[in-house]
Amino acid sequence: MKLQGLRWYIVGLVALATVINYIDRNALAVMWPSISEELGLDKNDYALILTFFMVGYAVGQSLFGKIFDAIGTRIGFVLAITIWSISITLHAAVRSTLAFGALRFSLAIGEAGNWPGATKANAEWFPIKERALAQGIFNAGASAGAVVSAPLIAILFLAFGWKATFIMIGVLGYLWVVPWLIVYRSGPERHPWLGQDEREYILSGRKAPTAEGEAENVFTPGWIEMLRYPQSWSVIASRFYNDPVWWLFVSWLPIYLAEQFGFDVKQIGLFAWFPYVGAALGSISGGWIAGRWLEMGWTVDRTRKSTITLGGIIMVPALLLTAYASTPLTAILLIAVILFGFQFAIGNIQTLPSDFFSGGSVGSLAGAGGTSAAIGVLITTWIVPWAPRESYVPFFTLGAALVLLAVLSVWIFSGRIQPVTAENR
Repeated sequence: MKLQGLRWYIVGLVALATVINYIDRNALAVMWPSISEELGLDKNDYALILTFFMVGYAVGQSLFGKIFDAIGTRIGFVLAITIWSISITLHAAVRSTLAFGALRFSLAIGEAGNWPGATKANAEWFPIKERALAQGIFNAGASAGAVVSAPLIAILFLAFGWKATFIMIGVLGYLWVVPWLIVYRSGPERHPWLGQDEREYILSGRKAPTAEGEAENVFTPGWIEMLRYPQSWSVIASRFYNDPVWWLFVSWLPIYLAEQFGFDVKQIGLFAWFPYVGAALGSISGGWIAGRWLEMGWTVDRTRKSTITLGGIIMVPALLLTAYASTPLTAILLIAVILFGFQFAIGNIQTLPSDFFSGGSVGSLAGAGGTSAAIGVLITTWIVPWAPRESYVPFFTLGAALVLLAVLSVWIFSGRIQPVTAENR
């Protein structure tokens, strides 16, 4: 049996895993007003629980970057989603901050694997000119998960309570494993369902052409050696500065709406999903525009830097305006613009590991970038509970500054974005 367009089925399953990832991740934040009241917890407890998550996420990104390089994409995803599904299910038994923290740590270990795994699958299954679009589809899964999680969790919570909700969403990950193991039988080199034309299209397009039009072998350093090159630091530094902006909304948006505008769980479920529509549109737009520019003859260097810079230009003024938003409608619309800009840029940042390296180095660099992102989030997390209850201005203002630093990191460290070889490294 041959399946036309198999690579798009693969990225679709990765995107679906990301939807489940975000449903599981966001459940605690959506239900926090009720959980915190029942268990006697406050915003400082939430910040501590989030810290456990981010430490686990930092560890999990680099850990799973190496795991995916060692055991492959197929089994790597099964391991990651199994760990996080078990962890979210066990949330139903929690009664204390430390218990929540321990389970958020293990949840994060598993969920972190989704990102280096997706980057590796992208590098394996897509030619260079399609990678930004494929990454955009995958990132749209994060946005779609955030869109559906708030109303879905609110509906389940109102019908069954928070404990049963954690158990029900945990089942989703186990169900996902079945089609994944059926469809992802191997990489494109040996997959029995892949037609010969598509196989040649994928494999021939995975390396950047030289001036003579021939594919050039790319450099595949080990993990430690990889960190000696500035190209690696363009990924690590840009993720460190940029990702805290996304996590502000993933982790704190329901609580922001509750504190700033008095929203309850039902209202959060009705309105907190909308900004992620902007994020989904940004994911697809950033990937599509990058692919279009490459088809027009733009270099990978010009394309990546232009899309990342344009995303930053969209984000900065919207962040500064959100700091002073006086109505929930204004805040939600501005946050949608911020998340559009973030996803427009981040898909191209996340393709940089496969632009620079290949083989075993791609997952490792993607994981290192994810760890760096998690460390950035850890550093900024405690600004929110320290800020006055009536003001989120410090974090929004800091976010605008971080975006500028992220864009500068790409321009300063990446040099010319192209495969690292023996001649140019």
